[in-house]
Amino acid sequence: MLALALKSAVSGVLIAVASTLARRYPGFGALIASLPLVSVMGMIWLWVEKPDAENMANHAGATFWYVLPSLPMFLLIPALLRHGLGFWLALGLGCLLTIMLYLAVTWIGPRFGLVL
Repeated sequence: MLALALKSAVSGVLIAVASTLARRYPGFGALIASLPLVSVMGMIWLWVEKPDAENMANHAGATFWYVLPSLPMFLLIPALLRHGLGFWLALGLGCLLTIMLYLAVTWIGPRFGLVL
């Protein structure tokens, strides 16, 4: 239980730092948010709990393939906002696009030998 609390606290602090910096320096906040900190922390926690090279390799490889379908969301949301859509609708549509692309990758990936 202590490990879960520590993981949660570290993750929460990183999100708070990124959002706080983004208020004053949007570009710098975006840089921090774009860093694969969650992935790196996840890999560290996974390694500490289960130091298995093959499992880690599979995890890191699958993470790469799941990052790709999330990227269009970061193009769609600003485009929708600049065209007058409200934030919550733009965010919702961006998330919906990402979910659809995740499903597509999950469905198409194994057909090309991707183990996800």
